[in-house]
Amino acid sequence: MSTLRTALTELVGVEHPVVQTGMGWVAGPRLVAGTANAGGLGILASATMTYDELAAAITKTKTLTDKPFGVNIRADATDAPQRIDLLIRENVRVASFALAPKQELIAKLKAAGVVVIPSIGAAKHAKKVASWGADAVIVQGGEGGGHTGPVATTLLLPSVLDAVDIPVVAAGGFYDGRGLAAALAYGAAGVAMGTRFLLTQESTVPDSVKQEYLARGLQDTTVSRKVDGMPHRVLNTELVDSLEHSGNVRGLVAAARNASKFKAMTGMKWSTLVKDGLAMKKSGDRTWQQIIMAANTPMLLKAGLVDGNTHAGVLASGQVVGLLDDLPTCKDLIDGIVADAIKRIDALGALRA
Repeated sequence: MSTLRTALTELVGVEHPVVQTGMGWVAGPRLVAGTANAGGLGILASATMTYDELAAAITKTKTLTDKPFGVNIRADATDAPQRIDLLIRENVRVASFALAPKQELIAKLKAAGVVVIPSIGAAKHAKKVASWGADAVIVQGGEGGGHTGPVATTLLLPSVLDAVDIPVVAAGGFYDGRGLAAALAYGAAGVAMGTRFLLTQESTVPDSVKQEYLARGLQDTTVSRKVDGMPHRVLNTELVDSLEHSGNVRGLVAAARNASKFKAMTGMKWSTLVKDGLAMKKSGDRTWQQIIMAANTPMLLKAGLVDGNTHAGVLASGQVVGLLDDLPTCKDLIDGIVADAIKRIDALGALRA
């Protein structure tokens, strides 16, 4: 089939300008390898993994694909330098970050030939990481499921493209060839998708949970601050409704319980959790209440996306969920998106003639 060569495909060495984002509990070796083998850029999610689990996941992914892939790292984690050393030793092609990594970490990765792609939610943040040496950025609009704020992709994307000269990957609301063609027309180097890849055959999310997503409409998500104190788009469920109407005390008690569970699950020491909390406080504008509530996120997402318990967990989602009605393979998904984008780009050329 025909391909689309962009600054992203040239930078990373992938066939198609399509990125599968590093979704916690979702983006494991099977999904990442499936994306890579289909010609896209798959990104492992490491924030919900211990260091040893990440090492094992990288090894497993390399047994499933010989194509380039990436790893998403929490820049404010106390063991971020050790994880970066692991990426370098394992020749991982891309390091992505949900928060801006320190300038010295970017320099270390680049010196080792690792491509650095932070995710950002504002033009000023893109300018900052570009000045620090980031190779590209993923910009996610409010339609997505992350902590990037309410500005729509159609406004955020051009503002970032005007601010930086490095490749920009568009995220938030993308799921088909029309979206890819539109993003390229804006000047983006590709698109990144989370929810669309969550709903594929290679995704390890339980089938019952996938059906829960497929049954939803465009109005069936909520941007909640009660999950972890930051804006977080999730599917509307009884639990989310309960959280939205709960008081601060109840939320903090639940967060403390979840912090204890997260500690037991990952084997982290309390001192490490405290250090990570202090790092969060230093790196941003979070209140102590928000930092304590951050313990909710990994456990509530695990309950829904791994254990399949939609009553006790939350289901992260982009607004695009209301437009999805199938569970393709990664190959069928990416091939279809690229073929449709090329057809639409060709049709635009015919308008000029």
